[in-house]
Amino acid sequence: MSSPPSYADLGKAAKDLLNKGFNYGFYKLDAKTKTSNGIDFSTNCSSNHDSGKFLGNIETKYKWSEYGLSLTEKWNTDNTLGTEMAIEDQLIKGLKLSFDTVFTPQTGKKSGKIRTEYKHEYIHTNCDLDFDFAGPTIHSAAVFGFSGWLAGFQMLFDTSKSKLSQSNFTVGFNKDDFILLTSVNDGSEFSGSIFQRVTDRLETALQVNWIPGTAGTRFAVGAKYCSDRDTTFRAKVTNVGQIGLSYQQKVRDGITLTLSALIEGRNFNEGGHKVGVGLELEA
Repeated sequence: MSSPPSYADLGKAAKDLLNKGFNYGFYKLDAKTKTSNGIDFSTNCSSNHDSGKFLGNIETKYKWSEYGLSLTEKWNTDNTLGTEMAIEDQLIKGLKLSFDTVFTPQTGKKSGKIRTEYKHEYIHTNCDLDFDFAGPTIHSAAVFGFSGWLAGFQMLFDTSKSKLSQSNFTVGFNKDDFILLTSVNDGSEFSGSIFQRVTDRLETALQVNWIPGTAGTRFAVGAKYCSDRDTTFRAKVTNVGQIGLSYQQKVRDGITLTLSALIEGRNFNEGGHKVGVGLELEA
């Protein structure tokens, strides 16, 4: 039984096509492995070309599939520790409950969040509760789907101020290899996206954003082409004349190399162009 995507995943196909693989300005390394007893380890790190700042994080995930339980532990170079405990499909089919905690030893800051997610054939809902001393914040969203049509709503309610601080709406159509979405965020920002899988090897995407009262409309259009199962080319163009190019090559099983570049089309002779290198390891 398939269900509609979560609100956060609406338009994910277009977002991924226009963002993944374009890591210009950074050197990146991602590594994943899995032990014989089913424990997942992953780490990723990046170095910024301009600032030289290094960022990294490590994640460990334990699963007890027979009980629907999972435990995820995270650490990053900002010395922040995170833990997530989740149970899925045990109390009710399609229901996932999780509890997240974040702790920063240097400052002593702690935060927690309870997440609930429910998936059914025609609906996908989320309700998260952020704990804060001033008062919890409620994040809630729902997506309804029927015969390819999608309608979603997302809101954020600040209990300390008894105020609805965010409200977003999305409607769209998702059928086979074509996805069309349009959104209104807080009644002040309008956006839309189109994703189409033209052939088994070629995919295209378009994103548009417009805020009334501002100059111009922001947009990005891109394409992804897989010449074979090991080689992928990506390209995109934005309204400010930026051209992104990406070449991804699977060197061998478990090793993938990504090279990307950003070309400032409007100021080609003035420089500002960027390159990026990414390496993915999996064992």
